[in-house]
Amino acid sequence: MVIRRSIAPGSIVPVALLLALSAGCANNTGTEPGAPAPAASSAAVPESAATSAPAEDSSAPGKPSGGTTTLTGTITEGVEPGCLLLDGHLLIFNDAAQKQSVKAGDQITVTGTPAKDMMTTCQQGEPFKVSSVAGS
Repeated sequence: MVIRRSIAPGSIVPVALLLALSAGCANNTGTEPGAPAPAASSAAVPESAATSAPAEDSSAPGKPSGGTTTLTGTITEGVEPGCLLLDGHLLIFNDAAQKQSVKAGDQITVTGTPAKDMMTTCQQGEPFKVSSVAGS
């Protein structure tokens, strides 16, 4: 006795499509020659984490090293509200009183440390953690 099963013609296409899609994704590890690298994770990055920006030469003129540095100049407003810049550095104040003591146009001297790896929303300037302000 022979039992025949018939497959409905309309069900072959979705099944074939599902198999083709899953087979194409199964081996995409990015390790084969010529294969694209896997996408980076979109996990949250803490504020103190390093960015993927290339490292700059800290010995270049006008670029402070990782130690304590003093900057003098006139404060300018950044492109984003509340962002203040001094000589190409984004000023990051330790407390609100420091930030409220200065405004755009002030001639000041600040002491602090560069924070190249700090992420900000200001979109410009190298972050500079201010430890003291004079001349505001």
